[in-house]
Amino acid sequence: MTPQGEFVTVFRSGDPDADAQAAAARERLASAGLAAVVVGDDAPGVVVGTREVRVPAEEAARAEELLAASEPVPEDEFQVTDTSHDLDLLPVFSSQNRDAEMEANAVAGILEASGISAVVVGSPQIPVVPFEVRVPRVRLEEARRVIVEAREAGSEGAEEAESQTEPGAESEETV
Repeated sequence: MTPQGEFVTVFRSGDPDADAQAAAARERLASAGLAAVVVGDDAPGVVVGTREVRVPAEEAARAEELLAASEPVPEDEFQVTDTSHDLDLLPVFSSQNRDAEMEANAVAGILEASGISAVVVGSPQIPVVPFEVRVPRVRLEEARRVIVEAREAGSEGAEEAESQTEPGAESEETV
């Protein structure tokens, strides 16, 4: 048998299921006739929490080919689309009058009731800074539409919506 010093690592995993992954890799190599061993983090040079599969140095190239051929290619694992800009918060409403905070909270409430997350930004202690309502970039156009519809409905629409949410309120239907 080849001394341990002449073995090279052909597989390494630090995943939570590293033991199972290393055992499966060793089995694939052993079934091909290679002398593979699993080495834990108690061995010198193995990072804590990882498992390695090692083979004799002269079998390394064949072992790597076998492992590469048998591993499923993760679906777009390294081609992750960065959607973080879709979540950027953009202003959909801004006001700086004396009722700005109340208006911003009302607009945010309308948006939240429509299923659109909204954040109110502003400070009553700094009156020169306007109050804004911000929504995720991907919901901006929808939020604008909801605000326009709410303005068009006016106070009558608000009273109707409120009456529908009151406990025991019955909706009026015409036949």
